[in-house]
Amino acid sequence: MRNSRLWRVLALLMAFSLVAAACGDDDGDTADGSDTTEATDETTEGEELEPEFDTSTLKIGTVLPETGTLAFLGPPMVNGVEMAIRDINEAGGVLEGDVTLVAGDGGTDPDVANATVDRLIGSENVNAIIGAAASGITRQIVDKVTGAGVLQCSASNTAADLRNAGNDGFYFRTAPSDDLQGPTLAEYVIDDGHANVAVLVRADEYGVGFADYVTQALEDGGATVVYNEQYDPNATNFDAEVQAIAAESPDAIVLISFEEGVQIIQGMIEAGIGPADVPLYIADGLATGDLGELIDPANPGVAEGIKGTLPSAAPESGAAFFPDAFAEFAPGVDAIYSSQAYDCAILIALAAHQAGSSDPAEIRDNMAPVSSEGTKCTTFAECKQLIDDGEDIDYDGASGPIEFDESDPGVGAYDLVEYDADGTQQVVEQVVAE
Repeated sequence: MRNSRLWRVLALLMAFSLVAAACGDDDGDTADGSDTTEATDETTEGEELEPEFDTSTLKIGTVLPETGTLAFLGPPMVNGVEMAIRDINEAGGVLEGDVTLVAGDGGTDPDVANATVDRLIGSENVNAIIGAAASGITRQIVDKVTGAGVLQCSASNTAADLRNAGNDGFYFRTAPSDDLQGPTLAEYVIDDGHANVAVLVRADEYGVGFADYVTQALEDGGATVVYNEQYDPNATNFDAEVQAIAAESPDAIVLISFEEGVQIIQGMIEAGIGPADVPLYIADGLATGDLGELIDPANPGVAEGIKGTLPSAAPESGAAFFPDAFAEFAPGVDAIYSSQAYDCAILIALAAHQAGSSDPAEIRDNMAPVSSEGTKCTTFAECKQLIDDGEDIDYDGASGPIEFDESDPGVGAYDLVEYDADGTQQVVEQVVAE
């Protein structure tokens, strides 16, 4: 947990420096989208892992980004899961015992994530895994996890093509897909009156997929996409991309990136197309509350005017108790994806309680039933009591109604955000996309 504003800035800058110096990106993709990660024996033979489940207790593991280009998402999601485990155990736990949490780093790196999965499935014998954060990392581990018969729930995978990923229905996510977020961001741009838009995205599952949806929605809305290119997230210099955008004289720029986007924005400012000159729009992969400090620690207000979208951590349709409860549990921690991580853990526990077993297959079979077509409830304790009373339940979580459509939530609640003169992220509006 971050103890001071200065420490947050230093820690994030150190993480960015390490990432910029790394020789491989977070999901093994090059700028042209080809996969350069060499699969290990464990990765290719993941489905042969045979964990020995203890179905009388529930053990949940995490593969969340403690390091890497999405490390800023780690504290919100880790604390969201930890808060859920606390609430579950304070309500008597599952199967007459406490739920056990086993933490692991996803690293925004396939090697780190695979090593964590090997430990969680191998020696730890977890029944379910929460993570990974990045869609590209889930692509690297999902067959191993679900092939071993372990349930996986991601709080932040948004790549549209991950719908029903993995094997035999063991993969779920509480974050809405980018086929909802892309059009939402495009509508934000169009509603602001922009008609000639440049789109620059990182060359991975997240960026390329997002670009497809946002560019189509921009064009459907009457805008012209004057530039639409991918960049290599491993690059140490983005001057060529910045200059190419400047040459097109757009009236708005959409940047879909992780923390390397900080360097791109710095280059835009130097080239005279920074947010003070050309309106800039971003999405959840970059929308950290510390963005202004990362761009210029001496002048966080340099982020003023940057706008973007991200799945809402406190949607109007979500459980009313959660925002204040999370702020008390994790003071000073950003809320992004905290509610989605919380809901992954609560849903897994409710499914196990309803099944009367922590067998992953039985948890899988009860994930949708506990979140739809029953008596509505918003806390684990309330839902658990209803199950004990013989009622069907409909868990409406911290991130809103889940209503699984196979692996995905059926609707997405998004915050439209803007950075103010102090570089502080403000929620301008909340919208729901279906």
